[in-house]
Amino acid sequence: MSISTCSQLSGHSLLLPQLFHHHSHSPTSQKFHIITHKFTFTYKYPTSFAQFTTTYLPNSRPLQTLAFAGGSSGGHGGSRGGGGGGRDGEGEGEEEDKGASEKNKIDALVAIVAAGRTLSSLPKDLKAAVEAGRIPGSTIRQYFELEKSPILRWLLQFGGFRERLLADDLFLTKVAIECGVGIFTKSAAELERRREKFTKELDFVFADVVMAIIADFMLVWLPAPTVSLRPPLSTSAGPLAKFFYGCPDNAFQVAMAGTSYSFLQRTGAVVRNGVKLFAIGTGASLIGTAITNLLIAIRKAFDKSFAVEAEDVPVLSTSVAYGVYMAVSSNLRYQVLAGVIEQRILEPLLHQQKLLLSAMCFAVRTGNTFLGSLMWVDYARWTGVQKIRE
Repeated sequence: MSISTCSQLSGHSLLLPQLFHHHSHSPTSQKFHIITHKFTFTYKYPTSFAQFTTTYLPNSRPLQTLAFAGGSSGGHGGSRGGGGGGRDGEGEGEEEDKGASEKNKIDALVAIVAAGRTLSSLPKDLKAAVEAGRIPGSTIRQYFELEKSPILRWLLQFGGFRERLLADDLFLTKVAIECGVGIFTKSAAELERRREKFTKELDFVFADVVMAIIADFMLVWLPAPTVSLRPPLSTSAGPLAKFFYGCPDNAFQVAMAGTSYSFLQRTGAVVRNGVKLFAIGTGASLIGTAITNLLIAIRKAFDKSFAVEAEDVPVLSTSVAYGVYMAVSSNLRYQVLAGVIEQRILEPLLHQQKLLLSAMCFAVRTGNTFLGSLMWVDYARWTGVQKIRE
């Protein structure tokens, strides 16, 4: 039997699309049971997993069943596509992707049932991702785990936070690191570079720190790896929108099961974040330099000697220069930091040691923030938007 629709996991049964090819061979039924303190799971296997059932038995509530029905596949030892002819050429990758999606779907639905929840209890975007087979059961289990915290449960109501917290449960910790230590590390970097001229260039220092604090949050937000829960694009979307829709949020992030990114798509992630960071950097700089010029004007009014030494910070040129710096230097550094150093190196090594992992992220991000401040001072002087005062 072949099923092609997916209903909500809120009634007595849910039918999933068939996972394997339909053949007329008679299945050999096998069963095994997984019994926990709250649920009993019963899996029925014809040779190729043609029928899948999960029995949900919470306390005194009525029996609910998650049923999977499909044709059995032939071949030897239950392998896919055997006996009836193999997959060829262009369709092979598509079939593999479809198989991975169906596996994700079953895994996610089992996780929902095991938690005593229903598909309809999930946010709409997460529910749609489950039905489309775009996320595995581990992501659903992560969502239920995050819901245990009142603060995280509130943040999970917002799509952007939901996508980032599901990909990285330490996302808020990293935001706190950036925003909390940013003002101190950037001030220390300014002092290191300017040394004895620090007090004379306090207006520059203030502008730099204000720009940096405004931008710090976005430097964590934009390059952070995500679990994509975006709705499908409309059919009228242009080719450029379709291309960037398929790009990851971080060029180096690990692709989930059933998902893959081409080199061009990963390059697109760098370009897209670069454009956003240019706009954010320019805007943050406009605010910072405007405040600085206001303070300079006030100081001139009360200190006539300062009026000779101080000059207004060039607002437009400084803002554009900072936007370019954010789009290039900050963009690349934070893409590598979040996608390579943290997700691919630190997290696999320290996954079971959250405290140590947080400490390592703190050290790496603090060093990166300090390095960025040093690079900005040199870059600002090189471009001429800030001049050394004698």
